[in-house]
Amino acid sequence: MENNQLKNHRLPTESAGRIMAVNVPIAQDNATIADIENLLLKEAKNLETINYIYIINSEKKLTGVISIKEVFCLPKTTSVSQAMKKELVKVRPHTDQERVAMLAIRHNLKAIPVVDTENKFLGAVPSDVILNILHQENIEDVLRSAGVHSFGDPAKYLITAPSIFHFKKRLPWLIVGTLGGFAAAILIGAFERILQELLILAAFIPAVVYMADAVGAQAQMIFVRSLVIDQNLNFKKYFRREMIVGILLAATLALAISLLSFAWQKSLILSLILGLSFFLTIIIAATTAILLPWIFYKFHYDPAIASGPLATIIRDVLSVIIYFAVASLGLNIFVF
Repeated sequence: MENNQLKNHRLPTESAGRIMAVNVPIAQDNATIADIENLLLKEAKNLETINYIYIINSEKKLTGVISIKEVFCLPKTTSVSQAMKKELVKVRPHTDQERVAMLAIRHNLKAIPVVDTENKFLGAVPSDVILNILHQENIEDVLRSAGVHSFGDPAKYLITAPSIFHFKKRLPWLIVGTLGGFAAAILIGAFERILQELLILAAFIPAVVYMADAVGAQAQMIFVRSLVIDQNLNFKKYFRREMIVGILLAATLALAISLLSFAWQKSLILSLILGLSFFLTIIIAATTAILLPWIFYKFHYDPAIASGPLATIIRDVLSVIIYFAVASLGLNIFVF
């Protein structure tokens, strides 16, 4: 009864308290394996899930868990308190459902128990619900990365929503992308003199922009997932590690493009410009890929919104600016 009342409280729509199963196997910590077997045989038809048996004490606090497999492998006289696992992965009623699913994957669990602030057992999020969450969240992440938001039930609306609904949902960020593309074109036009001095620079614009987008997308996806899995993520430590990775990637790819361009064009100035441009754009891309979602997260917006067209345009514009700034500096030093 207490659990049913809890589920009627004003919990977030996509929270553990809303999706948890209440009718799950529960046993006292002074029970035996035989007691649990009898419980399962008696209540099997009424239980929503039987992957785990949750052990509570006299105060209804969760003290341990034992799997269904262990129940049928252990001697019937074995005390539950001796056989149960005491180091538990558990969540609160307000925990976001995506975090619940990620914890289940990370710890290879079929269900996740839900407890209140006093560690009193409330229910469990079962395996079928976890799989459904993963399916829904995957679709939502794909939609967000494409700049499509607030679909409600994405799996349903992707198929059944009318044309005008799709149009309204897709258009806003694409307008942002159009404006960003126009800004990039203006920037390129402003460097017309540089292109006239070394026309081959134009041929490498797509390579510079693509590499910044590729590195940024990788770093951003990993960071957003890390935020979901670990809400207490040590940002400074994570950022420091990603910067080391970014510098190593930038140095390796900068050397590669320098050698390839020199082998093709036999131009030292071109190789130096490309190498330095790759190095700087990759580092900037990796930095913005972490900072942009972090800013969204700190202001309580979905960090996944920072991906897609918004992040792409920011990276593209910064890449063009850096590329032509390096080219301008290089040509001024080596030519004039």
